[in-house]
Amino acid sequence: MESKKLFYPIGEVAKMFDLPVTTIRFWEKNFDILKPKKSKKGNRLFMNEDIENLKLIYKLVKEEGYTLSGAEIRLKEMKKNVSANEPVIQRLLQIRRELENLNF
Repeated sequence: MESKKLFYPIGEVAKMFDLPVTTIRFWEKNFDILKPKKSKKGNRLFMNEDIENLKLIYKLVKEEGYTLSGAEIRLKEMKKNVSANEPVIQRLLQIRRELENLNF
């Protein structure tokens, strides 16, 4: 069973994706959505949100063949679509709560 940690060091993250540490650092510089914390020593510490963002970047670049700039544009489009759907999502969550409160 895999335990969920709060922070993952860059070496561990690189192993998760079977990538060199330099690639993770390079992606960090090129993608605004990657914002790892830094320890007092300056070591990068990735949170679960960073890991999820890396999964998206990996999929776009390594699996779907996007260039780095193309992947950045696609990520911005994805974020825009999520933001546009937020009112619908909130309404659906409200309806769900109302339905859960009904006693069938």
